Amino acid sequence: MSPLLFLILIPIVATAFILVGSNARFTALAASITNLFFVLTLLFVFQRGAGYQFVSEHSVIPDLGISFTLGADGLSLMMLLLSTLVTLAAVAVAKTPAKNANWFYACLMLISTGVIGAFASIDLFFFYMFHELALIPTFLLIGIWGSGDRQAAAWKATIYLALGSFVLLLGLIGLYLIQPEGLRSFDLRKIIDLANAGLITDGAWVYVLLLVGFGILVSLFPFHTWAPQAYASAPAPAAMLHAGVLKKFGLYGLIRIAVPVLPDEVAQFANILLVLLVGNILYVGYVTIAQRKLDWMLGYSSVMHMGYIFLGFAALNIVSMTGASLMLFAHGVSIAALFALSGEIRERTGTLDFSELGGFAKAMPAFSLFFGLAAMASIGLPGFVNFAGELLVFFGAFAGGTPLFAVNDGVEVFALNNYQIATACAVWGVVISAIYMLRAYRRIFFGPLADRWAGLPEISGLPRVAVGGLILVMLVFGFFPQFLVRLITTAPLWP
Repeated sequence: MSPLLFLILIPIVATAFILVGSNARFTALAASITNLFFVLTLLFVFQRGAGYQFVSEHSVIPDLGISFTLGADGLSLMMLLLSTLVTLAAVAVAKTPAKNANWFYACLMLISTGVIGAFASIDLFFFYMFHELALIPTFLLIGIWGSGDRQAAAWKATIYLALGSFVLLLGLIGLYLIQPEGLRSFDLRKIIDLANAGLITDGAWVYVLLLVGFGILVSLFPFHTWAPQAYASAPAPAAMLHAGVLKKFGLYGLIRIAVPVLPDEVAQFANILLVLLVGNILYVGYVTIAQRKLDWMLGYSSVMHMGYIFLGFAALNIVSMTGASLMLFAHGVSIAALFALSGEIRERTGTLDFSELGGFAKAMPAFSLFFGLAAMASIGLPGFVNFAGELLVFFGAFAGGTPLFAVNDGVEVFALNNYQIATACAVWGVVISAIYMLRAYRRIFFGPLADRWAGLPEISGLPRVAVGGLILVMLVFGFFPQFLVRLITTAPLWP
């Protein structure tokens, strides 16, 4: 039996124990710690260059080529590490609600089950189904335990993500249908082999469906408006899990499926994607600057940073896609830490409006240090893993494409191509990120401290350990990114 099956079963068993009356918080913590330990063990025994490992396969519908197949290579192991890290942090910072506490922690465990199952699945049918499993408790967490106009946010997210999932399902069915009859399968390994043999053709319409479906799930511009409101209304653990992990499903899927199977189609529609991702970086970036509440700012910030990962994907070379993959992990950890700290501020003050905050560094010096480090990581400061990912994306994307203008009269004229223009916009996005993050940090932690905030408690206990752990991970992999880079480049992704 594959150890990956245990990673899926542990949160399911924890959910069952929680729902029959065991201590919900203790059970969720125990399951999360166990899963993180399992993933660290798998990383220790993982053999680079050996392809998919820890594989188990159980036929479900042989006539349709559907099987419950689990396996992991370097990229999926990195995503499993992200999933278990953020799950543990989310449970650790969670504040047990007064009502339906067992259902609250059960929903967190079910999200964890879904993301782990999706990243561990080789069969695309179960890859899709596990993601759908994770969406259901996300909606419940926002609609029942959220804040503000939580029900409207939950319904808006439900409509958008249901539409994205439906389009994605059509794309996956299309991918199945364009395979040669008699060889059709949902097994990604077999699909890649067919593509390498030149047996998958006429895939343009399939790629468009995959891009739109995955794009809606990732909040690709202009399908992004569901995300900021959902994150602002969600309880902190739900925002951490969705923005930090579940949202990465779409980009992971594009990198995992489109790059090895439909590389020509990715290149064919690259210019359209470049325009859209610049919308993520510049338009959404300027909207982020205009926000007056921390939770909304972080929500828009999360949408903005997806543009960098899309840029790495669109450039379609090993440097850019390694950077995009690394940014999946980096952004997941940094945004989880920021939403955790945002939740702690809301818990202490009841507000996240910048106009009502200020001077918190005097009352909570350790808290201000944690927030500053997480903010610097989000900006892409050297020393954090985010910087390594962005640097690879920028270098890889700038080297991509062909000259925008032809040579005139035999004279070579320097000109920027579309990829380089998009990269220049992305670099300007770093400046935008610095503006809104540093301004938020100044408004929350500096200036006069109002009398009503003088007694704010310092961050302590499990939240302090959880956020500190996330920051430590960003620093360790920031100084030693080669560990994750070597994991990523063992994956069978590169055309």
